[in-house]
Amino acid sequence: MDIRIGIFNSPREIGFETSRPATEIEETVAAALAGKTGYLKLSDDKGKVYIIPTAGLAYVEVGSESSRRIGFVA
Repeated sequence: MDIRIGIFNSPREIGFETSRPATEIEETVAAALAGKTGYLKLSDDKGKVYIIPTAGLAYVEVGSESSRRIGFVA
């Protein structure tokens, strides 16, 4: 699943893929926004960890869980 995170005052976004289900990502984002930690922590399939301050979050886009097709579709 593709995750895209927009940051305030930044022209670029953070984008990565993860195998975690969409509901788990949504719960993690909601907990980070409601919590006292002040940051959102997510990891991708390659083992990278992303820690983003919640004050800087503009948006979090959670892609679909279906896999992409490769090749030509008739």
